[in-house]
Amino acid sequence: MVPDRFRQLGFLLKDVSRRYTRRFEERAQRFALTLPQCRVLILLQGNEGVSQKRLAELAELDPMTLVRILDRMEADGWVQRRFDPADRRAHTIWLTVAAGTVLEQIWLLIGETRAEMLQGLSGEERAQLVALLERVHANLNALPPLPADSADGAGTGRKATRSER
Repeated sequence: MVPDRFRQLGFLLKDVSRRYTRRFEERAQRFALTLPQCRVLILLQGNEGVSQKRLAELAELDPMTLVRILDRMEADGWVQRRFDPADRRAHTIWLTVAAGTVLEQIWLLIGETRAEMLQGLSGEERAQLVALLERVHANLNALPPLPADSADGAGTGRKATRSER
């Protein structure tokens, strides 16, 4: 039998993620930033000049959502779209000088939120937590997609109702 504390591990992970996200977003409001904007800017910091299509994949956003985010960030002067020299129909995305200040604020927000979340854990425990989560993440990324009809949870061929999810 699985110990009770492990039976609800998925719920615990979801709850931790939700609470961390909420806390981060509360902090980000000081700078009128949204979590998706922060994610895109951080991804660009390590992938400057990436195509818009690839950035959507990295950010795990649908392309139209990314377009709206980029439109706003371009209007704010944080990013610049340039035609891809290899494909004039495509755009590459570049950070502007103004984005540097915003990224400093984002990293500060991340640090503050992370410090709160990890309060009471030793350095060794923090490192162990990250290492274990990275392994779990890798395990989940390595899984093949499930067949389409498995979404109903019982293999009955019918869609699960909202209360069954």
